[in-house]
Amino acid sequence: MSLTAAGLIAMGISFVAIITVAVWYVAPWMRERPLAVALSVPLWVQVFRYVALQIFSAQHFGFRISDAAANEIAWGDVAGAVLALVALWLLRRGSRAAIPVVWVFVVESTVDLLNATVMGIRERAQETAFAATWLILDIYTVMLWVTLALIIWRLVVAPRMADPTSAHGEQESRAEPSRR
Repeated sequence: MSLTAAGLIAMGISFVAIITVAVWYVAPWMRERPLAVALSVPLWVQVFRYVALQIFSAQHFGFRISDAAANEIAWGDVAGAVLALVALWLLRRGSRAAIPVVWVFVVESTVDLLNATVMGIRERAQETAFAATWLILDIYTVMLWVTLALIIWRLVVAPRMADPTSAHGEQESRAEPSRR
């Protein structure tokens, strides 16, 4: 079996498994929590995107991807990780800036993940991915897409769920997250 075929099969299984967990467990949990708490869990998954810096080590050991693509992928993910962490800090403090920062994170992450996907396809990243790079491409990247979708869902479809105290959702965004 080719490395590309194995990677695509693994990625497909990862999507099925991670979406199943998201639908069966994570989304129902998020629906029952205040917005700040609900957004925190998927944002924590995104914080570790700086693992993309591993691409430079992978290049050194045979991962064939151009320097330009490696730079775009790595630094786009570092930016997403920093935005996720800032959003978490703001959510934890109950800052009014939290939700706008989460939206900036959503836009940056959507553009970055789409760009990285296109570059990976164009440069045939699956053909030379191995070890940590393979795991990042075929498991962690899928987690990033699914948790990004959960964040968007909670912001757009369910912004006022689990908020019996406010008709406008403002109290929820200022409240300190529950320590459950």
